[in-house]
Amino acid sequence: MIARTGPDFRGRSAVHELSESMTLSWSHFRAPLSLVRTGRMAARPSTDNAMVFCVFAAGRGRVRQHDRWAELAAGTGVLIEPGEPHHRVSQTGTRCMNLRFSRELLPLHTAEISEACARSMDPTAPAMQMLSGYLDRLFEVADELTAPQRLDAGRAAIELLGMALRDVAPSAPGGDGPAAVLLDMMRRHVREHLADPDLRVEELARRHHVSVAHAYTLFGRIGTTPGAYLREERLLAARAMLSDPRYARFTTSDIAAAVGILDLSTFERAFRRQYGTTPAGWRREHLHRADHSRDRATGNAFLLKKNRCTG
Repeated sequence: MIARTGPDFRGRSAVHELSESMTLSWSHFRAPLSLVRTGRMAARPSTDNAMVFCVFAAGRGRVRQHDRWAELAAGTGVLIEPGEPHHRVSQTGTRCMNLRFSRELLPLHTAEISEACARSMDPTAPAMQMLSGYLDRLFEVADELTAPQRLDAGRAAIELLGMALRDVAPSAPGGDGPAAVLLDMMRRHVREHLADPDLRVEELARRHHVSVAHAYTLFGRIGTTPGAYLREERLLAARAMLSDPRYARFTTSDIAAAVGILDLSTFERAFRRQYGTTPAGWRREHLHRADHSRDRATGNAFLLKKNRCTG
């Protein structure tokens, strides 16, 4: 990042580590601030796949990413991909809350995440009010939670964020209209019926009274195919279960069946192609991280704990 500030700039942050891949922080900047990540910087090799969701509590600012600007004022939220080129500008002193987490934890399709970035989230929207209120309260009590509780609370925050973001990005790039509505219905149907092994491209088209060719045309609006979208959603759901200690007693076959893939070898091949490792390998790595998080000491906040950077 390239940071530009004035000579009188001052700032402070307070951070809670919810897990190894999630943090929740408050930041208070007393003067304008500009942060830029250029395309050249983003092109450098990196293993960072973090996302940041920012809620402005006071002040004004702007975020530019994916060729669009989001205007931010008190109460508004915005999603940012820190590893991609972007520009953040605080036009005044600001106070903001930031939820940082691994991209893989967000229960949205890849295209949906990109479309949701750098879009202002209305502070009066019910989903946004639920999310900001939950984050505010979580920051207040995080120090009193055990490590497993912080992990669960962080995951719940990301689920709420996923819900709120579905109202932000357009259903399909390129405009509204019946086609966009139908595509949104089909995508929602996929997410809600992943466990159905009979849900394939032909069946998805039949259930929505369109031809298979038209289904391909609709999904082409978001740069994918019906089969690829269905496969990615199933693998995303399986990956989340493999990373979750609550499903530790489930076998790999159980998880494959839970996302509608009845043949274990098919599931393992698809998972390896998508993520570069086997389901068992993914589970070992990520459940180890979760176990490590449980063993860490509580009280990860520093500087400001209860006043949330009001000074």
